[in-house]
Amino acid sequence: MALQAPAQQLVTVFGGSGFVGRHIVRALVKRGYRVRVAVRRPDLAGFLQPIGTVGQIHAVQANLRYPASVAAAVKGADAVINLVGIMQEQGRQSFSAVQANGARAVAQACAAAGIDRLVHVSALGADAESASAYARTKAEGEAAVFAAVPGAIVLRPSVMFGPEDTFFNRFASMARMLPVLPLVGDGVTKFQPAFVGDVAEVAARAVDGTVQGGRVYELGGPEVMSLRQVFEEVCRVTGRKRLLAPLPFPLARIMGSVLQVVDRLTLGLLPDELVLTRDQVRLLERDNVVSSAAAKEGRDFAGIGLAPTSVEAVISSYLWRFRKTGQFDAARAS
Repeated sequence: MALQAPAQQLVTVFGGSGFVGRHIVRALVKRGYRVRVAVRRPDLAGFLQPIGTVGQIHAVQANLRYPASVAAAVKGADAVINLVGIMQEQGRQSFSAVQANGARAVAQACAAAGIDRLVHVSALGADAESASAYARTKAEGEAAVFAAVPGAIVLRPSVMFGPEDTFFNRFASMARMLPVLPLVGDGVTKFQPAFVGDVAEVAARAVDGTVQGGRVYELGGPEVMSLRQVFEEVCRVTGRKRLLAPLPFPLARIMGSVLQVVDRLTLGLLPDELVLTRDQVRLLERDNVVSSAAAKEGRDFAGIGLAPTSVEAVISSYLWRFRKTGQFDAARAS
């Protein structure tokens, strides 16, 4: 059966006010969809309103730990996107509660409401056998999604970059504060950074119905970069010379455990840039790149028909604020 025009369709986006969410909301609004943004604090999602026309975007309260609020958020929706995830556990916001049970709650609510267009944004590296609780619960969430909605679409992006990212921005902030940058695991871990705008476009196409359901898509950009190369690129763009000091994984695990305790004892007052957890170190022990199987089977950007954006084309447009004199920092011609 043919889908209705976007203007007659409502899309619920869980986590729509976050880094990825705001880009996905923008991609949906441009297509004409009505968007219901489901967040824990709808009073903090008002900045999304100017993206669309009057009444096109509406924020509602929902918490994945409370199934009743999830069911209310999907009621009457034609499609649902779940973006909720955390990089660090805090209080009741545990990996299991948010990324496994939360994903299950959304999927079961969709099944109960008869919604078969469900897009679940997971992460590259999700693995039920991983030593990382983050990666394990991401895999548990994916399994729960397919169990409830077999035709769902799961997106696994590599680390995402864009103006509000916590990847390049974090390292640029570290380079501004520290004379020495630690290369966890000697900086050999590989990443395939994906532009957040490209990931948002894939999610919007999935809502359009042009992406095959019941599959897991791995999304990585055109470049594969080691952690050392990431640091070098950040230093180049920000115009800072920093010593890159190798930090073997055993020492990194100890540092992660210590910093995690310090962060708790200071009630979270430790700058985010300096927080490193033991679980994050475990994540860095494995490369974060698109698998050969996904590329061969067309479960990547190319298979969807999208040419991914390069890191170099984007990061200088927002990392300039970390230069000594901002956007005016340029070498004078002699």
